[in-house]
Amino acid sequence: MSNSPSLLLRSLPGIFIFIWASGYVVAKYGLPYAEPLTFLCLRYLGVVAFMLVLAVAMRAPWPQRKDWGPIAIAGILMQAGYLGGIWCAVKLGMPAGVAALIANIQPILTAVAGPLIGERIRGKQWLGLAFGIAGVALVVANKISAVGLSLSSVALAVMALLTMTTGTLYQKKACPSFDVRTGQVIQFAASLFITLPFALLLETQHIQPTPQFFAALAWSVFVLSGVGISVLFIMIRHGEATKVTSYMYLVPAVTAVMAWLMFDEKFTLTAAIGMAIALAGVALVVRPAR
Repeated sequence: MSNSPSLLLRSLPGIFIFIWASGYVVAKYGLPYAEPLTFLCLRYLGVVAFMLVLAVAMRAPWPQRKDWGPIAIAGILMQAGYLGGIWCAVKLGMPAGVAALIANIQPILTAVAGPLIGERIRGKQWLGLAFGIAGVALVVANKISAVGLSLSSVALAVMALLTMTTGTLYQKKACPSFDVRTGQVIQFAASLFITLPFALLLETQHIQPTPQFFAALAWSVFVLSGVGISVLFIMIRHGEATKVTSYMYLVPAVTAVMAWLMFDEKFTLTAAIGMAIALAGVALVVRPAR
């Protein structure tokens, strides 16, 4: 029994990678039936309602008042900034492969900024980070296209990269420990507060109430946010930020496998080699120092 907590922690990266990778599948299902910011507002509202009910029913502890601000700021960066940037970039025509490649520069940025929160990167970890980005590039190589790229879509994807990196580092330093149920109520309520005005100003709020739309929304609320974000928070609390973000390198590979199985998208030998290289890179980053 004493080993069960450590066993659970060791299983979290695999759970996180699978759930995070499914986000691209959800976008493929959901975006044809709703505009991106409108969809995200509904997602944020659903998470707030779900987590609030869960927190009240389980009598989860609320953070101290002084911690609400930092928790909200981290949430705005990691939710509103990251998701809003990526979803809008894809909606504007950016190929998913390009979006994935830009987003997966995050471990490198996190490593560079690591000293700001007291983390030092070893030589083998830098090698692992380089392996990871090379692996991601191979995985998405056949999906990268200049078609659909615009200054606006690139700016949105880069904004998503910067806000997610900043939010991860900020949460690790300013508010690393809080209950994930009440914390998500605060973070997603803050994200809704920031995103809603842009949705009202820039979009029509038109929704096609199809089964695919509701399935995508339900998965986004209960799995991507309810479970996935909770797992990410626990990993940030118990691990170094660089190690946590390095798992992002495996997301495009798992997404490629999902797309192959579900949408019959091509999965090439180059992608398989890239997956192996990314896996080796993550192993170098997360391997404990002797």
